[in-house]
Amino acid sequence: MQTLISFLRGINMAGHNSIKMNDLSNLYMDLGFTDVETYIQSGNVIFCSDKNEQVQVISKRIEDSILERFNLNIPVMIRTVREIKELSSSNIFLSEENFNPTKMAVIFLHEECKKSQIQKVADVNYPPDRFLVSGSEIFIYCPGGFGKTRLYTNFFEKKMGVIGTGRNWKTITTILNIAEKR
Repeated sequence: MQTLISFLRGINMAGHNSIKMNDLSNLYMDLGFTDVETYIQSGNVIFCSDKNEQVQVISKRIEDSILERFNLNIPVMIRTVREIKELSSSNIFLSEENFNPTKMAVIFLHEECKKSQIQKVADVNYPPDRFLVSGSEIFIYCPGGFGKTRLYTNFFEKKMGVIGTGRNWKTITTILNIAEKR
């Protein structure tokens, strides 16, 4: 049995891509997952799987089911608890003097970046905001806040040709705490 965390891109309670979290939980349970729990209304789902499937296969099954049930094409990024724990060791911004976790976010990518994609943002520089591409995540640190930054999910999607969804550091650590209690 493994505990997994999925981050759905573009889910909200009203308007475009609206799925109620209860309906989303039911979809996961209908797919055979257990201990399903959502966190806030933006498509964060903690769940357990007793099948020995790769996360890419699980992600595809969930995406296909969302399309079939809700007629929405929603990318689903899945990480293991271990992968979420490892974000702290990959996050170079945590060790900075006066680090403020409320100014930190991670974009979870659907696939690991290729060198050619990373090269497309190698010269991007919008101080004081900074970012680091690491595997299938992009760490973003905006000391002045996210309201004025140019570094947001859509920027990286367009510039690099990737698909992702961002979560702030507080949400990530809260989800990890929930997942570790299982």
